[in-house]
Amino acid sequence: MSSDVRFVDFKSDKQPTWCPGCGDFGTMNGMMKALAETGNDPDNTFVVAGIGCSGKIGTYMHSYALHGVHGRALPVGTGVKLANPNLEVMVAGGDGDGYSIGSGHFIHAVRRNVDMSYVVMDNRIYGLTKGQASPTSREDFETSTSPDGTNMPPVNPLALALAAGATFIAQSFSSDSQRHTEIIKQAIEHDGFGFVNTYSPCVTFNDVDTYDYFRDAIVDLGEDEDYDPNDKAAAKEKILEGDKEYMGVIYQDEDSVPYEEREGIDQNMSEIPEGAPDDAMDLVREFY
Repeated sequence: MSSDVRFVDFKSDKQPTWCPGCGDFGTMNGMMKALAETGNDPDNTFVVAGIGCSGKIGTYMHSYALHGVHGRALPVGTGVKLANPNLEVMVAGGDGDGYSIGSGHFIHAVRRNVDMSYVVMDNRIYGLTKGQASPTSREDFETSTSPDGTNMPPVNPLALALAAGATFIAQSFSSDSQRHTEIIKQAIEHDGFGFVNTYSPCVTFNDVDTYDYFRDAIVDLGEDEDYDPNDKAAAKEKILEGDKEYMGVIYQDEDSVPYEEREGIDQNMSEIPEGAPDDAMDLVREFY
């Protein structure tokens, strides 16, 4: 890993096709800055994405990347990290990809606690398919397919993560570049599964959860000197407060032991020592 890498080194030569003003621009820039500032470089970074507007992110970043199927980014990222623990694995997704079809994978990725980071671009709407309600949309959120609102309480991804045994739970805002980058860096440096839900406004289809709304509503826990993110009871209280939009590290288990360490996985799968059947290892090496 090189200490001379800049975040622009993580930019590919492909120009993003997101709508002008989309929150995903800021989310991606913060991810690239955080990777560079934590000493990573494109040659040791693997970005996995699912389906949705966020799914394009691997195309726009210069690194190893895989654009998977809907809701399946986390198991792919888990497989990549366990096959080669030396890689920095970052999974990116949206609220639909992660909390709807991918919700089962999300819960199990949390409880496995593999040492990788997961950044969810939460715009509280389905942007790619032109504006349907998502799992995190408000109960009274009106769309063309839910003209009377969803009539369902929104999914609380932070509560899901806490209940599943998360060791790192954070929330950021794509428009606050400095804080967003700091929070992603902390997720990368965490020993275990670093989960960051990022408010990433959709300027085309969501005129409720806007930049102005989040700027006015967000409460930054990093400015609260009395808040201890290592206090699980305090984190639970914050997460279950339904009327606050918190930013910062909400919970972190400083004694977290990643899955790889627990299971003794410490080397590239293609370099597994002698003992495994020759034909099995030949098959494994076909993928390297």
